[in-house]
Amino acid sequence: LPPCRSKRVSVSVVTERGRYGAVHESDGGRSCSSCVCLLDTDAQPTEAEQEIWEQVDVVLKEARTVLDELRAYKGATQAIREAIQNPSDEGLQEQAWTAVLPLVGKLKTFYQFSQRLEAALHSLLRALTNETYSDPTQHLEREQALAKQFAEILHFTLCFDELKMTNPAIQNDFSYYRRTLSRMRMNNVPAEGESEVNNELANRISLFYADATPMLKTMSDGTTKFVSENKNLPIENTTDVLSTMASVCKVMLETPEYRSRFSREDTVSFCLRVMVGVIILYDYVHPVGAFARSSKIDMKGCIKVLRDQPPNSVEGLLNALRYTTKHLHDDSTAKTIKTMLQ
Repeated sequence: LPPCRSKRVSVSVVTERGRYGAVHESDGGRSCSSCVCLLDTDAQPTEAEQEIWEQVDVVLKEARTVLDELRAYKGATQAIREAIQNPSDEGLQEQAWTAVLPLVGKLKTFYQFSQRLEAALHSLLRALTNETYSDPTQHLEREQALAKQFAEILHFTLCFDELKMTNPAIQNDFSYYRRTLSRMRMNNVPAEGESEVNNELANRISLFYADATPMLKTMSDGTTKFVSENKNLPIENTTDVLSTMASVCKVMLETPEYRSRFSREDTVSFCLRVMVGVIILYDYVHPVGAFARSSKIDMKGCIKVLRDQPPNSVEGLLNALRYTTKHLHDDSTAKTIKTMLQ
């Protein structure tokens, strides 16, 4: 997580249940406001947070390795092309198959990691939306370490999908693997690696990579699943957490006083990714979505923040809002918002 020199930043946002100061503690009937920076990298887990924090920390450490391996993924495009162009050359067929097998192992690892990441997301949502506090937004204020981990998951999600979308070799490699494996089965040829990725798993992996933003879809579906499986929990508990995070990120980005305290430039891209990530999750779980007039997210303000960045740096995030949200094209979405995203 990129560091933020400021330890405390005052932000006031509107939630499903009204307006609040980012940290609000009652002291004998008097209000004492002290505000924490959502991006405080020094946030350490409290005793109550420790168990969940440690579980999620293991997943986040693995996430860094996954991103490094995805950045280094070169694919077997040349070997596959030569094998396809020379179908009778057994040597080239063998070379392509040998080149693809370890890559398929990596793609399987990435897919399986998405399942662990979804489980980590569920753990954080359970912690940040339970009834420990009367106002669910207080979770973000008093459980900073878990809030930071939630932001890190969203940052990873957007980073993963950006890398995946710019690497067509990923789908090409897996498609070639499946075609070749099918041909081997038809010819009763033993296939090395078949036991590692059986047909059922191959179908799931194929569906995962067929999506333009597979990790974001996993997180969106996972958040929707969390809400549907916890019907005793008011949906506002979840949407308030998401809208608050979006609002905090927006204010941090659009306010020169706060933005000037970022010690690293990539803190900006971190905030932008987290803001877009929580908007998309909110749009999936809120009954009317993020773009309706009744939404607790200032969508015009968030889009303006994106538009104010260097164009090449945010096109992927704008595309995520254009193509991976659920309610953008609803009749309830203001024309001005649709125009801003054109």
